[in-house]
Amino acid sequence: MQVYLDNSATTKVCKEAADKAYEIMTEGYGNPSSLHSLGNKAAKELKNARKTILDRFGGGNKSQLIFTSSGTESDNMAIIGTFNRLKRRADEVITTQVEHPAVLETCKYLEKQGAKIKYLSVDSDCKIDIDELSSEISDKTALISVMTVNNETGSIMPVSNIAELKGNAILHTDAVQAFGKLRMDKLNADLISISSHKINGPKGTGAIYAKSSELLSPILHGGGQEKGYRSGTENLPGIAAFGVATEKVYENIEVRTKKIEELNKYLRKGIEEEIEDIRFNSPIDACPSVLNVSILSTRAEVILHRLEQEGIMVSTGSACSSGKKGDSHVLKAMGLSHKDIEGAIRFSFSAENTIDELDYVLCKLKDAVTDFRKLGSFR
Repeated sequence: MQVYLDNSATTKVCKEAADKAYEIMTEGYGNPSSLHSLGNKAAKELKNARKTILDRFGGGNKSQLIFTSSGTESDNMAIIGTFNRLKRRADEVITTQVEHPAVLETCKYLEKQGAKIKYLSVDSDCKIDIDELSSEISDKTALISVMTVNNETGSIMPVSNIAELKGNAILHTDAVQAFGKLRMDKLNADLISISSHKINGPKGTGAIYAKSSELLSPILHGGGQEKGYRSGTENLPGIAAFGVATEKVYENIEVRTKKIEELNKYLRKGIEEEIEDIRFNSPIDACPSVLNVSILSTRAEVILHRLEQEGIMVSTGSACSSGKKGDSHVLKAMGLSHKDIEGAIRFSFSAENTIDELDYVLCKLKDAVTDFRKLGSFR
């Protein structure tokens, strides 16, 4: 049996999205900027996809959705673009210690450009202290960037609450792990980054939502596509498929969410009953798509490869930083010890997973942990 539980890293492209991408590549392959009939057809596809996704944010006359190559590019555009536009009057950026590398590395880049970056701490549930954030906001704060759902633990940040106290600062949220799982129209952030391949769309396509077009600043320059905010010929097959995937995931969002909640609870309970010496790193009120657990006195990398031999795909943390050495910066910020972090495994679900699959995972996981501990492999 093959069981895929690494959906926070990427998802399987749904048939409808794949069919749409193929249709565009073979039939609607015109350039959206061309004036002939194929170009006009492509432009309509681009418009339809933009409207489908923009509707998830509540629309609005001034709101904009700009397509990018990824969630990473969207984060860069939001952070660098905002800072460059506001740095003469405000040179401070507030973020958290547990952001995705797409945000943290961009902030490091800005530090070299003279920005003052403030990193908020988190508690053992991977949540920030609103009072700490409030105390850090000043007239010099250009941007606040706080993710909606943490990619390693599933913890949900209080983005809508932050929006109420941000003052004149621009609020950006990396919602890559939240889009397709939570309602976007309630976030009330100024800038929101999303990605296609996390919701059963193709890789290589992302977007940034802006509450107002005045908030956007380009970081790529050229032919003026995407209303001048992101030059470069649009990846129309990916964008059209992104629109289809968005429509599909949100048309039955309540059913999908309930199914994923049941899967999460079932696996959490099973691990708790079958395996001793564990620590759940995902709080009970986390986004149900993620379950992070430290299996003490084991090495997660070894357990992961043992599970892979049994056809089970999981991860030890963020796929974007899995090649880097060292402990997870997220779990470290939560106060976990090196040994706790070394035994941490992330299970991330989709609505296509089943209880039978989880029973298989529990059986093989228990075997792997028992064998590891029996051999005294931990050192």
